[in-house]
Amino acid sequence: MRREEFYRDADPGSAGPLEGVRVLDVTRVWSGPLASCVLADLGADVVRVELPGGAEGEVPPDIPGTGLSWFRQTVHRNKRSVGLDLRVETDVARFLRLVASADIVVENYKPGTLDRWGAGYRQCRAVRPDLVYVSVSGWGQYGPDAHLPAYDPAVQAAAGWMSLNGMPDGPPVRAPTFLADEFAGLHAAIGALAALTHRRRTGEGQHVDVSMMDCLLAASSGLPTLAATGAPPRRHGNDTDFVVPSTVYTCSDGHLYLTVALNRHWRVLAGLVGRPELARADGFATGAQRLANRAAVDEIVGRWCAGRTVAAAVADLTAAGLVAAPVRSLAAAVAEPHVAERAMLQDTVLANGTSAPLVGPPVKFSRTPTRIRHGAPVAGADTGAVFAELDEQAAKHEKSGRRRAS
Repeated sequence: MRREEFYRDADPGSAGPLEGVRVLDVTRVWSGPLASCVLADLGADVVRVELPGGAEGEVPPDIPGTGLSWFRQTVHRNKRSVGLDLRVETDVARFLRLVASADIVVENYKPGTLDRWGAGYRQCRAVRPDLVYVSVSGWGQYGPDAHLPAYDPAVQAAAGWMSLNGMPDGPPVRAPTFLADEFAGLHAAIGALAALTHRRRTGEGQHVDVSMMDCLLAASSGLPTLAATGAPPRRHGNDTDFVVPSTVYTCSDGHLYLTVALNRHWRVLAGLVGRPELARADGFATGAQRLANRAAVDEIVGRWCAGRTVAAAVADLTAAGLVAAPVRSLAAAVAEPHVAERAMLQDTVLANGTSAPLVGPPVKFSRTPTRIRHGAPVAGADTGAVFAELDEQAAKHEKSGRRRAS
């Protein structure tokens, strides 16, 4: 399918499938901001509540040529910003006025913090009874550890994930991305949409509790079940514990990843590497035999790869119907034509007039296409406009009420 064919019925005026939904973003760092970013990318009107003129999210380094932080520009695009200090009583009152107009609130403060400030679930529900209030935290809203602070690497460590990452003879290694934050942000967005669907069916709002710990355990491929029943998994590095060959191999100019999960694919590979007699040979014919004979299999495949460039080896493997990919740098990956065709980097004008290629929304919608509509705002930049909208809506409501009364 060509891109034009997929989007042939697209509505050019649509902001996305969540157009008309208002979200208040009361978040910090990455997990909560990512949840609201997903909703913003899907077309929701996300209003970020932050300290006016603050530097929240201004994490180095800057995007070259912009003078602006990659962190803020990435996760706060497609949002508007209202400057409020929720530690100040008058600003809390203004915040609750915003809540009355919102469908969803997303927050990721330490449990109890917003309650003390007068902006917690109970206080917000008092002004909007059907509100969907999403709380993201390290350990959840209840449980023995709920009171503890958290950052992504600490959750990776505590959830057992870090212990499984790295080479078998090396130390535990954290993920190079905010893995626990990412999963929590995605589950928070899913939870918000599920609760919104429930509200549309029943009229009921609710409090949605998202724990980074829970999300990382849930994203561990079912391995927690093995760990809980006396069969804890071991660290395997680039190998897998149930498929051989399936690892990184060294070529003459780099590395590739190859995995052969089916016996019929092994037979194809055996012929390709010049060892057709191994297709059905004892020690090689079945997955179980190859698993027990890992070193010999990897030596044969590795020798074949070593005499070829990555491009040549991957071309031969994929032409034979096998699953293989070059091990690219991130810079090489984002330069790929396929990435461009999928609009995964979108040139975006930023708040100071510079531009940068920001990572685009991953999910594609044929009727209500999503995109980066604008860059991240300066903190508090939309305060006047947002409250002017509330004033206008209040005036219309009052005028409509007078008409009904007469």
